[in-house]
Amino acid sequence: MDEKPGPLTGVKAVTCSTAQAGTVPYMLMADLGADVIKIEVPKKGDNSRTAGELIKGRSSFFETNNRGVKSVTLNLKTDEGKKILRELVAKADIFGQNFRPGAAEKNGFGYETLREVNPSLVYVSVSGYGPQGPEGALPGTDAVGQALSGIAEAYSTPGQPLRTGVVSVADESCAMLTFGGLLAALYCAKTTGVGQKVETSLVGSTVRLMGWTLTTTMWRDANPITGARINGTRERPGIAASFDDREGKPLVLQLGHRDWKTAMEALGFWDTLEGRGASDLGLAVISEEKRGLILGVLAELFATGSRDHWVRVLREADIVAAPVNTLLESSQDPNVIANGYVAEKTYPEGPTLKVHGSPWRFSETPARIGLAPGLGEHNEAVLGELGYSREAVADLAQRGII
Repeated sequence: MDEKPGPLTGVKAVTCSTAQAGTVPYMLMADLGADVIKIEVPKKGDNSRTAGELIKGRSSFFETNNRGVKSVTLNLKTDEGKKILRELVAKADIFGQNFRPGAAEKNGFGYETLREVNPSLVYVSVSGYGPQGPEGALPGTDAVGQALSGIAEAYSTPGQPLRTGVVSVADESCAMLTFGGLLAALYCAKTTGVGQKVETSLVGSTVRLMGWTLTTTMWRDANPITGARINGTRERPGIAASFDDREGKPLVLQLGHRDWKTAMEALGFWDTLEGRGASDLGLAVISEEKRGLILGVLAELFATGSRDHWVRVLREADIVAAPVNTLLESSQDPNVIANGYVAEKTYPEGPTLKVHGSPWRFSETPARIGLAPGLGEHNEAVLGELGYSREAVADLAQRGII
């Protein structure tokens, strides 16, 4: 039985992208059926092929960010390499790159050059800081996106120094917004015949990730109080906060003013909160002293029982609550497993390894998890589609063009 096509079957992308923000959008496209051709340096390849954990030659970093795509090697410093790139772009819907700002233009494959080859081309450019501004010409990494966007404060604890995190939040945020942006531009190109340039950045994407909290910060002209999130008004307060149980295992709860007393009574905390002057959550919105008191009493009370017990009691009272997972615990969470957000993949070399599943579920055009390609694995097939014979491909390889 033939496999169903993916929702992006028939879409072709050519990408000269590396790292994470530059590759994940096209990996997602490949998951959804697009034909994605990744251009790599002959004999060397993408530097990330050896990043992360290596198992039988497979890189956890490269596999996560490049599965399902095709690898074609091209020496873009040569005229022949540039000619082949233009031939590929002429047949593509999308071209993507995340070179240091200005490098694509300098090397002959900037937007203005490639749009002459393909007027309906969607040209996607990812940078560190954004195309404008005093640092626009500088290279950027995930750490830069985290550092400048405010996310270090968003996940900070009062009194502790700001630090960037271990997960590439800026890269992944940028990748998701790039994916959405290129699909919007692709729809426009398909309906109007007019291509365009789409630009995203690590800083801009992570700023967007700050959402309404950044808007509120700007309106108040004051940084938020980090740690527990107590917001709203004196009359309509809400709380989203994490607490440790008696073994130091964290849990989180979130509720509005209508559920505050219900939740505290279900937990058996209400009498203690009343007795210690900490039962009025609204006071935490207007008083730092009361905020500290309420959070302190809650911390003491949660430390008297187990996380599983508290989460169960809160959920039985229809209050939002969950354990706070580590990364490893997240990969083993029954909801993550049941929905296929983490899956197992058996590789030709033998190992069966856990990998990211698909974040989507399509009823008619399912996503599929592919394998990351070997370096230059698709040279002959892709160049053959352009009319190059096996002998011509072999000659290009011998001369270091591919």
